[in-house]
Amino acid sequence: MSWLAPVILHGERITLEPLSQAHHDDLAAAVRDGDLASIWYTSVPSPSAMSAEIERRIELFERGSMLPFAVIDRSTGGAVGMTTYMNADPVAQRVEIGSTWYAKRVQRTGLNTECKLLLLAHAFEALDCIAVEFRTATHNRQSRRAIERLGAKLDGVLRNHMRFADGTLRDTCVYSIIAGEWPAVRAGLTYELTRART
Repeated sequence: MSWLAPVILHGERITLEPLSQAHHDDLAAAVRDGDLASIWYTSVPSPSAMSAEIERRIELFERGSMLPFAVIDRSTGGAVGMTTYMNADPVAQRVEIGSTWYAKRVQRTGLNTECKLLLLAHAFEALDCIAVEFRTATHNRQSRRAIERLGAKLDGVLRNHMRFADGTLRDTCVYSIIAGEWPAVRAGLTYELTRART
């Protein structure tokens, strides 16, 4: 069995389930909310490219390097975004959480906190990871702040790491949470979720 075996992760507000073409229509609608695909420093698929992006992620799962999820809002039963375990290294016991995006209407609602809590708990407690990594463009200040609020530490910046869709060069901030930090990070995320509910 693959190290990244398909799994459904249940939270109070969301469910993370393996991505499939059945999520296409919800995700195409979600990406229109906030016109996310037009933000130049992200790589959110456009509605017309959604089917191809779902297929690309599924193919990477079949090769063992990725486990993509649809983020399901339990109050509606619909998908409101995507997130992914990627760049999986079962030998080094490391994985990256990335390629994450959410419809604008659920941003800043605690949904991301719960999503990351589910993914980190599974990574550290089921996959026995020694580290979980996060990467984002230096320009993406919203994403950087969200990663830092999780308790991740900046490992460094990969300069001229890759190109954006428009051809400009991207510097990438690399963050991580290591296994020894997980108990404190888990307590902090749990506290934030409890506070958001009251």
